[in-house]
Amino acid sequence: MVVDTIVTNGEVVTATGRYPTDIAIHNGKILGVGDREALPECEMVVDASDQLVMPGVVDPHVHIDEAPENRAGTYEAETAAAALGGVTTIVDFAFQGRDRANSDPDADLLDGIQHKREKAAEAHVDFGLHGVLHRETEDTLKQVTSAVDAGVTSFKLFMSNYRIGVSNGFILKAFERIADEDAVALVHTEDPAVCDTRTEQLQAAGRGDAVHYPDSRPDYAEAMGAADAARLAAETGVKYYGMHTTCEAAADVLEPFQDECSVRAETCVHYTVHDRSAYETQGNLPKIAPPLREMSDVDALFEHLRNGTLSVVSTDHAVYHEEYKRVENWWDAPLGANSLQVSLPVFHDVAVNERGFSYPSLVRWMCTNPARTFGLPQKGTLEPGTDADLILFDPDASFTVDAATNRSNSTYSIYDGRTVTGVPTKTLLRGEVVASDGEVVAEPGTGEFVERLLPNWEP
Repeated sequence: MVVDTIVTNGEVVTATGRYPTDIAIHNGKILGVGDREALPECEMVVDASDQLVMPGVVDPHVHIDEAPENRAGTYEAETAAAALGGVTTIVDFAFQGRDRANSDPDADLLDGIQHKREKAAEAHVDFGLHGVLHRETEDTLKQVTSAVDAGVTSFKLFMSNYRIGVSNGFILKAFERIADEDAVALVHTEDPAVCDTRTEQLQAAGRGDAVHYPDSRPDYAEAMGAADAARLAAETGVKYYGMHTTCEAAADVLEPFQDECSVRAETCVHYTVHDRSAYETQGNLPKIAPPLREMSDVDALFEHLRNGTLSVVSTDHAVYHEEYKRVENWWDAPLGANSLQVSLPVFHDVAVNERGFSYPSLVRWMCTNPARTFGLPQKGTLEPGTDADLILFDPDASFTVDAATNRSNSTYSIYDGRTVTGVPTKTLLRGEVVASDGEVVAEPGTGEFVERLLPNWEP
């Protein structure tokens, strides 16, 4: 037998260890892992000398092209950036009404799923979808079953003062319905009344400079929301995943629920890198929700990654035209920042190089855990029989983040000027090289929609 590809001379890193070995790939799958002498002949050799070989990053929190009037991201551009950054699978969001903005009242969640799949026709990496439930109707709850049948097995709700925010009463009913399907519930958790009140106070005082933005969405508002969602999850038995945890207060709230019920949570790369001082130097560019916090919160997030309260590191990638960000008052700027292209090297630099975490920890948080959490058994691992999604990573190469090199449609980066050590040099998706040495080499449309399974969260 002659296989398609053998990746050789590298040091393989999995969620449980690291060791020198080779990987055989055939028909888009990992055929075997072992010494070169024990593997079949191959048509192509990928030399990984002096590099780490890791599973492709699975980013379960990505927003692409959902508010067309001011969001710049497209699937072709953002997934090209993902490929360059070693991200081989993303999970985006599908909305009732097709788009988050300009929602069509006659379009349901299945319409939104199909709409996003059509937008993703030029994807460079694989993608799945979360369903977003934002209409407080019984019909919305009925749509959960059909979405699960379509391979969408997780559902997001916004406990927020966003236009698509819903009440805790509806979240309770949605949790019950999602639990019936054994699917996963996700919530953006910030107490909306507190955020509205603090925003009104800051506006009345004329505090429009970006440095005041974090005070409009304080850490206790996030902690209040996290407590509400976790308690509802405990009462309904739903598998619950807390989105973009930013602070010690919110993570502390979630920690006791780890043993009480099925509660998992993530943080995002930007919360592990930046504190609120970034608003002094970057203005509205890093305006995200929840906001950047204090350096003590950054330290606390790493402690909660260490103890398992937080198990995933994502990006919450969202790209806006720069003109919408560079406005006088922070409340007129949109929420979101791009990160896909540099999320792995930036997080590697702060977690491994600066704080001494292991490479298996990095793989767990960015590859294996998100895949297992969201029903992607073919992703996030280098086990034989799984998709041959892998990256070659040079741990010693350094570069300086420069927005001018964004493959994303973003014209800025909140990491601009930051020098990091650790570079993905080659990305393979189902055995095909999609990015190599800083260039996207696969055609748009190489990525495919992944119908996700109902995940098993048993230990």
